[in-house]
Amino acid sequence: MESLNLHPMYSTGDIPGKCIKCLAEGELFNCLRSLLREGEKDEESAKKYEVLLDFLKSPEAQKLVDEAEILLSQGKEVSVNLYVESGVPKYTLKVK
Repeated sequence: MESLNLHPMYSTGDIPGKCIKCLAEGELFNCLRSLLREGEKDEESAKKYEVLLDFLKSPEAQKLVDEAEILLSQGKEVSVNLYVESGVPKYTLKVK
C-alpha cells in the first residue's frame, strides 16, 4: 500500500471542516464498503483498512488530532501521512 494522506480542515462559520479522526473514520468506512463489495479480491482496500484501523486505535492518533487542531487554528495547513514501513504502521504530521 502506498501512503495515505489525510488533509484536515478547520471549521469556520461558513466552511465546515473535518478533523483527522473524522477523515480516517470516513476512509475506513469506504474501505469496508469496498471490501464487502469486492471481497478478498481487493487487497489494496484491505491493507488501507488495516492501517486506518491501527491508526484509530493507536495512542498517537489523539496526539496528532490535538496537534493538528492547534496548527489549523493558527491558520496553517496540515496533513497526516499514514504508511507502513517494514510491516509497522507509521504516522507523520506535515505542516505547510
